[in-house]
Formats: sequence, structure tokens, C-alpha cells
Amino acid sequence: MNVLCIGGGPAGLYSALLLKKAVPARRVVVVERNRPHDTFGWGVVFSDQTLDRLVAADEPSARGILAAFNHWDDIEVFFRGERVRSGGHGFAGIGRRRLLAILQRRCEELGVELVFETEATDEQALAARYGAGLVIAADGLHSRIRARHAETFAPRADAPEAQPRCRFAWLGTTQRFDAFTFDFRETPHGWFQAHIYQFEAGTSTFIVEAPETVWRAAGLEEMTQQESIAFCERLFADRLDGHPLLSNAAHLRGPDMWRRFPRIVCDRWVHWHAGAAAAPVVLVGDAAHSAHFSIGSGTRLALEDAIALARCIDGDGDLRAALAAYEAERAVEVLKLQSAARNSMEWFENVARYAALAPPQFAYAMLARSQRLSHENLRLRDAAYVADYERWFARRAFAQAGLAPPADLAIPPMFTPFRVRGLVLKNRIVVSPMAQYSAVDGVVGDWHLLHLGARAAGGAALVMAEMTCVSADARITPWCPGLYAPEHTRAWRRVVDAVHAASDAMIGIQLGHAGAKGSTRAMWDGIDRPLAEGNWPLVSASPQQYLEGVSQISREMTEADMNRVEADFVHAARAADEAGFDWLELHCAHGYLLSSFISPLTNQRADEHGGSLENRCRFPLRVFAAMRAAWPAHKPMSVRISAHDWVEGGITPDDAVLVARLFKAAGADVIDCSSGQVSRREQPVFGRMYQAPFADRVRNEAAIAAMAVGAIHEADHANGIIAAGRADLCAVGRPHLANPAWTLTEAARIGYRAMPWPKQYLAGKAQLERNLQRERS
Repeated sequence: MNVLCIGGGPAGLYSALLLKKAVPARRVVVVERNRPHDTFGWGVVFSDQTLDRLVAADEPSARGILAAFNHWDDIEVFFRGERVRSGGHGFAGIGRRRLLAILQRRCEELGVELVFETEATDEQALAARYGAGLVIAADGLHSRIRARHAETFAPRADAPEAQPRCRFAWLGTTQRFDAFTFDFRETPHGWFQAHIYQFEAGTSTFIVEAPETVWRAAGLEEMTQQESIAFCERLFADRLDGHPLLSNAAHLRGPDMWRRFPRIVCDRWVHWHAGAAAAPVVLVGDAAHSAHFSIGSGTRLALEDAIALARCIDGDGDLRAALAAYEAERAVEVLKLQSAARNSMEWFENVARYAALAPPQFAYAMLARSQRLSHENLRLRDAAYVADYERWFARRAFAQAGLAPPADLAIPPMFTPFRVRGLVLKNRIVVSPMAQYSAVDGVVGDWHLLHLGARAAGGAALVMAEMTCVSADARITPWCPGLYAPEHTRAWRRVVDAVHAASDAMIGIQLGHAGAKGSTRAMWDGIDRPLAEGNWPLVSASPQQYLEGVSQISREMTEADMNRVEADFVHAARAADEAGFDWLELHCAHGYLLSSFISPLTNQRADEHGGSLENRCRFPLRVFAAMRAAWPAHKPMSVRISAHDWVEGGITPDDAVLVARLFKAAGADVIDCSSGQVSRREQPVFGRMYQAPFADRVRNEAAIAAMAVGAIHEADHANGIIAAGRADLCAVGRPHLANPAWTLTEAARIGYRAMPWPKQYLAGKAQLERNLQRERS
């Protein structure tokens, strides 16, 4: 099978040489519209891992690339006059022209035919001319072939409201840099940043970036190219040290040199023609996808596409199966990297969000921005950097908690103390409220004593009791606990006293009202399904049926209902204090009563409690304020919110920041950032730590302490979240169900031996640490 590659960039050239190398007798032709060395890029970056893959795929071209690379290990961050440097990152840069020359030369050695200055207006006509049975579309981000067969490939660019918010200019300089450098500059107009790396002896890439609003405010929209470059030279004068900034796109007008990064995703990567004689078309490189330059992935993805394609097309095997395998493999890998790239891009779009962080934490947050580089991965790369950062973080944490620092400050961030009002938590781990459906008439018993007591002894700083209902008709199920009768308070007092007597953990309680999601069965008998008998009337912000055609229909709350519910919450708050709880949380999430007021999906009211977000929050804020007045001033209060409804027209992360500000003004100390369960139409995007970005936004935009929840299941997750300033606390639920001593176990897993254990369990501590040490070794 002969092959035609449309496009002579890295994707097309590397695909061609690998396919020719695999079957030397096959004819492989590359058709490129430009001249051999025409390119508008400066340098490209590869990681050490990518270089290893290139060596394995084709050692001669890889050796040529390696010989031309400028290699460095360090990343350097400049922020507010301070410099932070970390090592072990393993990057290499090469000029784009040099890379193309190496690949062109290798193609010629192998017998690939290179045809330049030729337009591919009809790829099938060209395929017929060269006898090709396969067309590889490697014609770049603005691929004409992809556009020609758009119905098949279904390319999707970001919708206008989701398009990148930053403008960037891709420049060069003769200044030398011995590290991959990020430089952040605050101006009267807002923040600018530079991404800088040296790719050959006398030249470095120098990308200048700023949010569009900042770019416009600085007047760059009206400047010529020369004026824009002069602006950037003045802004980064000390970093350039007298060297000029250079452009290799002199033909562009000033505003046009500032681009917005286009994100391309294709639903399918292979096009089969109806005619049997026509050659199928497969996408590679930027024609198939794009990923933001801040993780240096565009050329890497292109070459890895080529490696996968050559591996799947094995000799004269089934081409249809081979191309299907290629698409399946690469689509998954690319989506993972695009997700990381989007995280990275959004971080740089929102530098102002993190501007209040101290320089050491700002730099750490930038390194961990994509969520692919974890705390322990950073430690593997540069143990000294992470150790220094942990000492800095611990010293600050003890000072903020009003505690004398220990002699040894080598403490992972998740195990540092945290003060909220008069309460000091020994570490940053919280056992999430997890429904047990095991109370009798609202009274908790031995199961709750066992459940919460075991987790309090398991190392977490704060153990949260499950959602506890403020009245009998506020319960989710008949087996939910309550705090509306004296016997409830006495039963909870027994649990709280046991936790305090047997551990140094604090214990909190979450108060809530089920609203339209009440009067249902226990989870294991059919979650959210109504009781077969004995149902009670339901209320919510507006009439609602949570499960269409299945659930009871709730009625809209009246003012009298609101007065009664407010009084119930206040009574329960006082009872919680009488029971001895250290922490109180108000449940305003997951579609329960107070959540139903906040979300526009469930609040259709026409009175002062409906309409704007401020109006929708009016009743939840009223309840919170009344509880705060009844709850002791020295004890903390948090609020759990659904930071994203995952439904069009519902609550968004933007709204969550506003909700957090409203509760902060009302006296909240911490916002517990969960999401979803408001509507059955939700379409959440799951993944590890998938809700941590909501806590990040709330903490750093609303300036209030935040608790991250959701798919946090190892110490590495928690340490990264806390260290980067995405949240102040991490709530861990399901892992604590599987292992009450999850916190102690994770301390041992990462080798943190200073973690205190109950003295009764010290023998187990020593054995666990030995076992895990052997595993690590």
C-alpha cells in the first residue's frame, strides 16, 4: 500500500519516514504547499520521555534531533520580584526549521518523495497520481482536508463563550536562558506573562501573553507590530538585558500578531469514501487536534500520532481495522492531554486569581496547574525543592494557627495545622458526611458510635457526621438522624463524648432539610425512590418532582413554611452545641431544600425569593444568619454548596463564587465545594479531583477558606491541592468507608513517620511502615 502525506510539517514528515522505514518497498510521497524551510514558528519543546519514544521509533532521526537540542532540567518562575527555581523537569528545545531539516533529510535517506510548492486541492486526484491507497492529512490547524470532509470528522472548535481568554504573541530573542522561564508582570492594565525557552545556541522563544481585556486596556489592539514589540521589550526589559525581541511574521499587522489559541477536537479521525477505488483519509497532528502551548504538546502530539499510526499499519494487514485501532488509541490519549492543556491554559488566563498567593506558593501552583504533575512527582524530580517548599508551607501554617513550630518542619502540606475561629485542626483531612441510614426515629445508636469513632481514631482532623435533619419531615429517609427532639441531642452527645475521649479529632455535624428529595427509601433499597408507604408531604422552593413520573411532587414553600423551617434550623444548631459538636455545616447542596432555592433549575418563584441569584440565596442566607447568631461565636461554620449543576441553565462555577461571597458576608468561615445532584439531567465530567477546581475558584476569587471534595483518594491528591492553594481542607468520603484509618495509612504510604497514632495501635504503625517501605523500595 502506497501512502500520500498532505503536509510537510513534523506530523507529515515523521509519518512518512516511519511508514517508509516499516515497508521500504512502499511508495511514500509528501506534498507540501510551502517551500522546504518555510515556517512561522521559533522553537519546539519535547520532554525527556518524548525523546525516549523518538529514539525507540527511529534512532537515526532521533540522534540528529538530540544532537541539535538545547537541553535543560530547570523551571524558573519570576513573580513579584522573587525567583523560584525547581529542577528535574527534563526538557529539550530545538528550532522548528532545524527539526524540519532533520526530518526532511531522514525522509530523503529512506526514499520518501518530497514535493514542495504544490497545492493539494484534490487529495484523491493526487492519491491516484501517486498510486496511494492511503491519504494522511497532516495539513495543520487550518486543515483544508478536514474542512472538506467535515461531515465525517465532525471537528469542534470552542464555542465563542468558551474560547481562550488570552491573546499571545510568539516572538524570539537572542537573549540566552538556562531554564524554562516564566515571568509574570503586573501593569496598571492587569497581568502579562512570558513563556521563555532557549532552543538553540543564540536564540530563545519568547511568548508574551495576557487576557484579552488586559491586552485591549494596554492599547495593543491599536499598535503596529513594531509598537507592540517595543511595548513588550519595555515590559520585560530586565529579563531581556538589552537583547531585542524578534518576529518572523513581519507580514502581520500589529493586532494580528496577537492570537487566541484555537482548540480543535474531532469526533472521528478516519474518512472512508463510498467509492471502492478512493483512498481513505486519516488525520494526524494539528489537523486532528490542538493542545495549548503552555504544556508544549503540539509537536509532541504530532510525532506520537505518527508513531501510533505506523505501529497500527502493519504490513499488508486489514487497513480498516488498523485505522480504527489508531483512532481509538490516539483519541483517548489526546483527550487526556487536551484536558491537562485546558487546565494549564485556564490557569494562565486567570493569573489575577492567584496574585494574592505568596511567591513560593504561586510558583508551586503554576508547576501543578495542569493536575498532571503531582506533589510526589515533583519530589521525584527535585526532592530538595519540595523539601524547602514543605518547610516554608509548614512554618507559615503553624504561624497562622498560632502554634509554635516543631523543630522538624519536614511536614507534608496535608498534615499541617489549620485554624478556623477558635478551633485548630491538627491536619487538613476531613471525613466527609456520609449517610448511614441507620437511625431509629431520628436517634443515632451504636452504629454511629462505631462508625464515627473508628474514623476519629483514624487520623483525620475533623470527622463530619452525616446530614442530620432539623425536623421529622426534613428527613431523606425514615432512617436519617435528627436533631429536633431531646433524645436526639442525648444520643449525639454520647457519640461526641466518645470521639473527644478516645481521639484528638474534632467532630462536626451537617444540618439539612431534604426538601423535594425526602420521603424516600434507604440507598440500598433504591436511592431517591419514594417509600412504598408512610410518605410525608414535601416542600421546596417551587413545585418539583425530582424523578420525573416517580417521585412525590413537592409544593412551593409559603412564608409560614419558611418561618417554621428557619426556627427548626436554629433549634437544631443550639442542640448541636448542647451535644458538644465542634463544627457546624449548613447543607445548601445536592438539590435539598436550601439548594432548591439557589439553583434556577428548581427555583421558579416570582416573589422576592426568585429571579436573580441574590434573590434565590435570600432564604438560605436568612437561615444561615439565624444559625450563626445561635451558634457560639468561637466555633466555625461551613456551608456545603453545589458549585456546578452540570446542566445548561443551572448553577455554574461563576455563580458558585458569587454564592460563596454572599455566605462569607453572612459570617461563613469555610465553603465546602461539591457539585451536582440537583437535576437528573446532569452530565458531570468525572475524573480524579474533578471538583477541586471549584474549591480553587471559591478560595482564590471569593477569598474564603474552601474545602475540596470528590475523587480525592490518595495523599498525593490532598498534598497537591493544599500545597497549590486550591483549597484549605480536603474532605475524603468513600476511601474512609473502605478504610477508617485512611489518613494514617496514607501517611505511612508516603513515608511520613511523624504522624501520631493512637498508642494502642503503635505496633500496627511500625509494621505498616515497614511493609510500605519495602513496597516503595
